[in-house]
This record gives sequence, structure tokens and C-alpha cells, in this order.
Amino acid sequence: MTPLRGIARKTLRRLRRVVGAPAPWFVHHAGYRMGLPGVSVDPLRAHRILAFLLDEGLASSRDVSAPIPVSLNRLGHVHTERYLESLDRADSLEPVVGFTVSDEERQKLIDDQRLVVGGTIHATRLALKTGRIAINLAGGYHHAWPDHGQAFCVFNDVAVAIARLRRKKFHERVLVIDLDLHDGNGTRAAFADDPSVFTFSIHNRHWDPVDAVADLSVALGTDVNDQQYLAALQAELPAVLADHRPGLVFYIAGADPAADDKLGDWNISPEAMLERDRYVIQQVGGPRPETPLVVLLGGGYGDRAWRHSARFFAWLVSGESRDPNAALDAVVRMFRRIDLETPRPGEGSGDDWTLEEDDVGLPGLAASTESRFLGVLSKHAVELSLERFGILNKIRSRGFRHPAVRLEATPPLGHTLRIVGGADGGELLMEQRVSRNRSALPGMELLYAEWLLLQDPRSTFDESRGPLPGQRYPGLGLMREIVAWWLVLCERLKLDGLLFVPSHYYMASLGRRHLRFLHPEDEAAFEAFQDALAGIGLSEASRAVDAGRVVDRKTGAVATWPAAMMVLPVGEALGTRTAGLSYQAALKKARAGTKYRLG
Repeated sequence: MTPLRGIARKTLRRLRRVVGAPAPWFVHHAGYRMGLPGVSVDPLRAHRILAFLLDEGLASSRDVSAPIPVSLNRLGHVHTERYLESLDRADSLEPVVGFTVSDEERQKLIDDQRLVVGGTIHATRLALKTGRIAINLAGGYHHAWPDHGQAFCVFNDVAVAIARLRRKKFHERVLVIDLDLHDGNGTRAAFADDPSVFTFSIHNRHWDPVDAVADLSVALGTDVNDQQYLAALQAELPAVLADHRPGLVFYIAGADPAADDKLGDWNISPEAMLERDRYVIQQVGGPRPETPLVVLLGGGYGDRAWRHSARFFAWLVSGESRDPNAALDAVVRMFRRIDLETPRPGEGSGDDWTLEEDDVGLPGLAASTESRFLGVLSKHAVELSLERFGILNKIRSRGFRHPAVRLEATPPLGHTLRIVGGADGGELLMEQRVSRNRSALPGMELLYAEWLLLQDPRSTFDESRGPLPGQRYPGLGLMREIVAWWLVLCERLKLDGLLFVPSHYYMASLGRRHLRFLHPEDEAAFEAFQDALAGIGLSEASRAVDAGRVVDRKTGAVATWPAAMMVLPVGEALGTRTAGLSYQAALKKARAGTKYRLG
């Protein structure tokens, strides 16, 4: 055990003593990568949540349990035989997802949701057996009816889990607390005639007029704020619990009521989202409830949805409010954890990290190190990495259903990696040129990112955000993930860090979120540019720099853009060089003598 991991586990044990309750179970599987082309679902939502909890010392591997896919026999206890048979048709899922999917995509969606249903069954088993809260890091497919699927829900995991319990002679009453933004219509339909299962849902609008013998459905409309949401919950939930007296509770803690949800139409703040979750837990009985409790993720759209769930689970473990960091370091930690799960060459994984003849394109030509990406990775290895880190899935969610990876080696210039879309591969989505550099900093080897293009050729700019200089299409929103991928490559290849030379002000401004100028004088000049351009948009600011409108305050001379080296350290030596006391002192001195204004 590393010292850091030992400290994390001691902290975890201390927090549990403070809270006075065992940590929840987290049901998770490497196959929890849900996503479809054109759907704003983060395929790595579950992985992000778990990586955050593990890295923060709020969970350990002992708290994580893996499910197995549910059998078709168990699905048949809820879903009709006719519906299950219909799923073999090519067009069977078109009403569920809203568009035609290929056979491969159809099978993947069915397999993914069978695994998640198995996860909800497993979480239910753990909650009843151990008395600990059990959290399935997926699930809440509440739109699936017994005889048809709906709104991306193929199978109803809660209904299947309850049906299994009934066959196991579990006769206690069950309560489903559904706080997803959308109506839990499928669950309500499944138990419309069953008074032992109460479905309680607060949502934006009713979907289907289903009369159920044990149900309370509250529709609040659109543009709901914190006060309205919490008031409705506090007004209704206590009476539901008191009247129904459940022996098991399912809580669908949807993240889609949040104001930052991609598809939601409510304005619920992060603070109110956490207050909602805390209130539910406290009403059920606190972090150590007498009533077994199963928590499911429910809806949540966009790459920020995971943070609401992570914040909730962090409070559940520690009793403290912790804000998950959605910045680069959080993405790197997640990629790093996934990378550790990736078998290395020689471990019998079958993942070939060297080029085959087909990769080179010339039969009989042996693969050289120059033709491998960064001298190490085959095309297969690069594509596998992009899949595992969710980058290709995120591109698919933009509507590019079949992105293709292409590599081009151009020694000594470096290696070009392209991702293209469209049936003919004619839509350029990403282009990056990188190389291993030993000359920029003597004694260090860096990953030199010479060029990066990320664009969505099917999108257009709106009035609120125009194009940056040289930008033809809006971006893909993948900058953070690509930089994180580079950093994990640096760690794997034992490089000292990432090197980038921005040719324009806006490139440095965007890269400044992650990188820093290598020399303090260049950092001081950039900060002086920022001061002079404060208050105007990035596109206008960059054009002002290119046009020579930024001048020195003392001399009036045009402040030319330096196009200097920016770095993101991976190794300790480079980190010390850009964050040490000598760097800070030199920066302070240079900053005092560098003052610009917009002329």
C-alpha cells in the first residue's frame, strides 16, 4: 500500500466514525458506458463519480461490488413475452430512442441495460442483506412499460428488482421516490394495480394518464426554482412515508432537474440539489436508515451531470459538502484510473500495441517505430485508448455515429492523428500533430503538441458566441479530455510534461486553463495582455492583439505577441521549475515592469 493510499483509507475510517454509519455500497461495472449517437448522455458518468469518491478517500475497493446482467427469464417477470420477442427486430428500438439504430447499436443498448438491471437487482440484494445503503451507479429506467420501452428506457430495472423480491417471498411494502425531472410513468404503469408498491414522483409534466391504486404524481411545470422544488418535496414526502410505511425504498436521484442540465427545463442550483438529496435521506432514516434504501442515478444529461451525484454521495459518506472538481485534474484522475485497468503489452491481453501490416498499408512491410504513434502506439492501441476514455463516444453523442481514426506519420515532424465523420469520412472533426521533443529543455523529454483542431462541421455559431480568428466551425467541447489524454500518454511514456506554443492570444487564453508559460517573463507579458483586454470578448481581444492595438503603457510601442512556450508538468523537475519560489520571484519582478493598455 502506498503512503498516500494509506492516508486516504485512514481518513475514510475517521469520517465513518464521525458519521456513525457504514459507507454505502457502490454497484459498478466496467461496462457502465451508456451512450448513443446524438444523445447527450455522458458515457463515463458512473466512472467519473466512482473515480472522484476513490480519489477523495470516500470509498475503497471493498465498498464496490460488480453486478451480472439480468437473465431474460427475470425480465419476463415484468415485461411481456411479445415485447421481449419484438426486440429482435431491426426497427424495435426506433420508438424507444427516436431514430433508427444499427443492429450493433441495438444489441449494445440491450446488453448495456440488461447489465444495469442486474446492477439494480444486486444493489437491492446488498441493501436488504447488509443494512447499508446501496447505490447503483446507473439505473432508474422509469419510462419502460411492461409491454414497450420509451424515452431511452428499454427495461424497467426497479420493476424487475421488485418482481424478483416478490418471487423470493418478500412481502414488505415498497416505496419508489422518483425525483428525476421526468414523470415515472413506466414504473407507475407496472404497479398500477398493486397497492403494496407506492410510486411517488415530482416532475415537470405528466406523461401518461395512468390511474394507479398507490401513487402520488406532482407536476410542477417548467422554470421551477429552488424554493418551489424543495417546498413541494417537504410538503408531500413525510405524509407518503407515514401513510405507506415501506419496508424497502428505491430513490431515483435524477440529476436532470439541475439548472446546468443539457435537456432540463428547471433552474435548480447545486445547493438545492444537495438539499433535496439530504432531505430524502433524513426522511427515510438518515445515513443508517432502518428501512433498506437503494439509490439509482436516474436522468442527467451533459458532461456536468455526474457532479451532482458525486456531491450527494460525498455528503452521504462524510457528512460534509464537497464540490467535485470538474477541471482538468479530475478528468486526468479518471483517465488514469481507466488506464490502470488497461492490460499492458505482454500481459496476455490480446491488445496489440505494435503495428500490423494492415496498419502500415503496404503488404510485407515491417512496422517501424517511426510509423507508430509517438514511436510506441499502433493505430489499434490509439483507437482503443480513445474508446476507453470515452472520447469517441462523446463525438458520437454529437451525432457523428461512426467516427473513424486515422494516423499519419511524418518523421521528423511528428505524428498526425485525425478523427473524421460522415459516411465518406469527409467531415474533419479533430486533427492533432504531436511529437516527442528533447531539444526544448535540455535534460527533459516533452510531448510537443504542435497543432490541435477540434470542430463540429454540422453546427453554426450563434449571436452570443462568434468564431475565433481562423475558426470555421464551433468546437466539439473536447479540449479538456484531449489534454487529459495527452497527460496520461506522458505518464505512460515517462515524459516530463506537455509543451505547446500558442501562435495567437486566444490559443494561450484557452490553453491557460491548463498550461503555464515556461519562462516567467512570458507569463508576465500574458498577464499584462489579459489586464489590457479585460472586459471584451475573446474573439475581439485576439483580433486586437493581431492588429497591434495593445501597446506598452510607458513607451506606447506595440506589444507584439511572443508565441512563447507553455508547459503542463508531469514530472517533478518541470513542476518545480514552473511553480517554485524562484519562478514566482522572477514573475513578480517581470510583472512590475510589464504594463499594457488597449490603444
